[in-house]
Order: sequence, then C-alpha cells, then structure tokens
Amino acid sequence: MSPDTAASPRWLSIVGIGEDGVDGLSAVARGLVSNAAIVFGGKRHLALAAPVIRGAARPWPSPFDRVAEEVLAQRGRAVCVLASGDPFMHGVGAVLARHIDAQEMLVVPAPSAFSLAAARLGWALPETALVSLHARSLDFVRPHLQPGARVIALTSDGAAPAALARLLDDTGFGGSRLIVFEALGGPRERARATTAAAFDLRDVDALNTVAIEVVASPGARVIPRTAGIADSLFEHDGQITKREIRAVTLSSLAPRRGELLWDIGAGAGSVAIEWMLADPSLRATAIEARPDRAARIRRNAAAFGVPALDIVEGEAPGALASLARPDAIFIGGGAGDPGVLDAAVAALRPGGRLVVNAVTLATEGLLLARHATLGGELIRIAISRAGPVGRSPDSQSPIAWRPAMPVTQWVWVKP
Repeated sequence: MSPDTAASPRWLSIVGIGEDGVDGLSAVARGLVSNAAIVFGGKRHLALAAPVIRGAARPWPSPFDRVAEEVLAQRGRAVCVLASGDPFMHGVGAVLARHIDAQEMLVVPAPSAFSLAAARLGWALPETALVSLHARSLDFVRPHLQPGARVIALTSDGAAPAALARLLDDTGFGGSRLIVFEALGGPRERARATTAAAFDLRDVDALNTVAIEVVASPGARVIPRTAGIADSLFEHDGQITKREIRAVTLSSLAPRRGELLWDIGAGAGSVAIEWMLADPSLRATAIEARPDRAARIRRNAAAFGVPALDIVEGEAPGALASLARPDAIFIGGGAGDPGVLDAAVAALRPGGRLVVNAVTLATEGLLLARHATLGGELIRIAISRAGPVGRSPDSQSPIAWRPAMPVTQWVWVKP
C-alpha cells in the first residue's frame, strides 16, 4: 500500500444490489448502506436502495471515468458504492480496485446477471462463455460463436438483442436459439425465446441479458481456435502472411498474457488479429502505410471479433515514435526500409521477441547480417501445395506440387 492510502481501513463498502432491491440485501449489506455518510451509484441503484439510504446519495459522475477520483476524494469517511450484482463481474468494483487497496474495502456481492441467467437455464457457468457487450461492439461475441457453444452476453440497451440476432444470422448462425432475459431477479423479470433468423421480439427492456445456444449452418463463419486461420476468411489484396507461414510466425512470437505486439507492415492484419485471438488480455498495434489496407485491417479486426486492435496509418520507423513500448514485434513488410530494423531492436522490451520474415534476397541478406551480429535463430520455411499442371487431351489436369516462395525467418530475443 502506498503512503497516501494509509487511511482508516474498510472506509469503503461496495454492495451488490439486484432488481429485487432492498429485499434482496443481507442484513450486513443493509447496514453498510444505511450507515454510509455518502452512497454512490447509478440512478437505478440509488432508487432501488432508497428505503435504506440515510446519507447523501451521489449519482455517478459523467463521464464515468471520474468515478475513482470522486470516491477517493471521500477517503476516511464511511462511503458505500452500489453496484449491479457482483461488483467484480464487469462491474465498478474492478475499476475501484485499480486505485484503492483491497484492505480498505468491504465487498458484499449479489448474484450477477450471468449467474441468474445460468440458474434459470441450468447451464454450468464454467462451460459457458460469458461476454460483456455493454458499451462495447457486438463484434466481441464472434470468437465465441462455436458449434454447440453456450454464450451469455450482457447488452447495452433494448435494441441490442435484435442487432445481435442479425449478426448471428448474417454470419451463418441463424438457427441459434436466443433467450432474452429482461430485468433479471426483480418483479418485472421476463424471459422470451426465439431464433436468430426468426427474431421478432418487441419492446425489449433496456436491462437485458441474452443467452445463446449456438447452431452453425454449413459455411458459417466459425473462427478456429488455433493459429493458422484459412486465408480465405480474411479480406486481403494478396498482401497477407499465408496460413502456414502465419502459424509458424505466431509460434515464434510466443504470445504471453497481457503482452503488446507491434505488427509492422501489417497488410491484412492477419498476424495482429491472430495474436489477439490467442487470449483476451493480448493487445496489438498494426502499423500500415496504405490507407486502403489500414481500412481493410479495421474490417478484418471487426469480422474476427477483435475490434480493439489499434491501427496506425503511417510508415515505419517514423510511425513508431509515439507508440507504447512492445513486448513483441513482427515485421512482415518493410524490414529493408532504412531504420526499421534498428527502431524495432531499440523499442523492444528486454526479454521481448522480434520476428522478421523475408522473401527477397536483399531482405534475407539483412537478416543474415543481423543474425551474425546479434544472434538469434534463423529458419527457412518452404511450403508446396498440390495443384493442376497444364491440361491433358482428355481434359483431366494432372496434379503436381507447386512450391511457394521460401521464407527466411529471423527470431531474436532481446537480452
């Protein structure tokens, strides 16, 4: 704990409250709300807890980013924060915990919307994908659309379930069953079921949670769980790290939880996208000089469910100057441009990985020189694909191996 957090312990209570209001609060939770000098919460939370609030009721500030600042300003007083259900399940608890030591807090959670929906359906939570789409792009659900999967999604408003149904139908999951829960846990609770293709629910409450039983039709856009996604699933103009090379490249980059990747000369963004798909904690910045390709990367990122991919339009090394320091760097294009390799080597964090792919002899020569001075690992990747060759008199084309251009890969770990 830092010196400025050494105020009286347990000055802050965080109380989860559901749609059943004070009736659902335990005696301990009621006491924390009643004895607080100041009670923070959303307008809905404050209205639900109004019968037991004795202190000053403070609605959340706008913008919400100031929430920690406002709560911290009251350190030392008896402060209570109201949250929806479990404060640490996509809730305000996690926001406050980044600024306030756990020893200063007393947390009394209530069942989350995820728990309530799973309880109504009889679904095991560890076997269910839990996704927050609240104030976030619906595209975040895409990686979870796997045949036979169960998904529970928090939404932002009453229009979201219909929009989610359209997304599923447009991507080949129209047969999926949707159960829309409204005002879970309270007297207004309602559950209605339909399919994505036949979605016709009207007057959906703004406070809703959607459960999905995923059904994939033939040709549905199912995003594979492993590296080396088919090139055909990406929108590209030929400037893409091909599937087999990409799988080796991701293995060499060796993503670890919470790390940041720079994808320099990103092309279609395939490496950065697969990096982010490896774990929700991973971040990536795609650097691409051409505006049309940068726009294509943005579309690909949305289509693969990683719309948070950061895209920088500009040429390296100049475009790298103001970026956050990376844990890994991939250079798929432009390694031979003046200053790019030097900038990458300098920017990389200690222990970080630099992976560079070369096709031309000139770039390969640069990698050989770097390997001679810095060490690392050199790999030659040669791929051949079977394909028709010419045409025989009976119109049956013989099949033969067609070699792709070999790729030289340099992998270097910064000391």
